[in-house]
Amino acid sequence: MVISEEEGEFLVKLARNTIETYITLKEIIKVPDDLDPILNEEMGAFVTLTRNGDLRGCIGYPEPVKPLAQAVVEVAISAATGDPRFPPVTAAELKEIQVEVSVLTKPELIEVQKPSEYLEKVKVGRDGLIVEMGMYRGLLLPQVPVEWNWDVEDFLANTCMKAGLPSDCWLEEGVKMYSFQSQIFSE
Repeated sequence: MVISEEEGEFLVKLARNTIETYITLKEIIKVPDDLDPILNEEMGAFVTLTRNGDLRGCIGYPEPVKPLAQAVVEVAISAATGDPRFPPVTAAELKEIQVEVSVLTKPELIEVQKPSEYLEKVKVGRDGLIVEMGMYRGLLLPQVPVEWNWDVEDFLANTCMKAGLPSDCWLEEGVKMYSFQSQIFSE
């Protein structure tokens, strides 16, 4: 998966246009028909919104379940209006919001004989992580540990906590860790 800079810029503009149209007109824009073929391939995508450098919303599809452009439209609306950590973005905020789109590779199970091997297999700055244990699941994008200056152990612990699990759950039997990579495009 390699999205060109031009395609990435298109996705960011698509996300911005989607959010502005939905917030101001309560309409969902239609994805253009004449897209570059790669933008119609099924890929995971996240839209992250920040305001003055602070997180304002982040929602996405970790799995490749929708054509990329359509996924961006759907998660842009969700990031602006459906992130349970924040109230919906208002029209007055639109000029202050920065939009970032992350295009994800398909998550792959990290195979280990013992949990301590995660420390060698996970690379901060390259990998995003998904932890799964029973009905609990948490995800952190690759840029998160870089922004917070975490080492691998901090990254594993915080991914567990994002899932609502104890920070050391990555050391337990039955926990599954998946990694993925992403290309990040922003305004």
